Amino acid sequence: METLARHLVIRGRVQGVGYRAWAADEARMRGLEGWVRNRRDGSVEAVLAGPEAVVADMMAYCRRGPVSARVDAIDEAAASGDLLRLRGRERFAVLPTV
Repeated sequence: METLARHLVIRGRVQGVGYRAWAADEARMRGLEGWVRNRRDGSVEAVLAGPEAVVADMMAYCRRGPVSARVDAIDEAAASGDLLRLRGRERFAVLPTV
């Protein structure tokens, strides 16, 4: 099974609507590693790592987001090991705003 790590920047109405908590819950349910955090520009940033099919499924969920969110765009790129190390000891973490 191939492992995939993706770095996402999600734009739209994604802060103040529970997006981070929703994303963390969804990622943990899927057994993914990584993290999610708000950015000062109003976007949400996430790193998702795990089996390719599971990461792809989670990315599709991120395009919809929780009920109160509106996702306008997602910038996607490969995630480096440095980005994964930010999560600390948790398997999937909610990090402070940057």
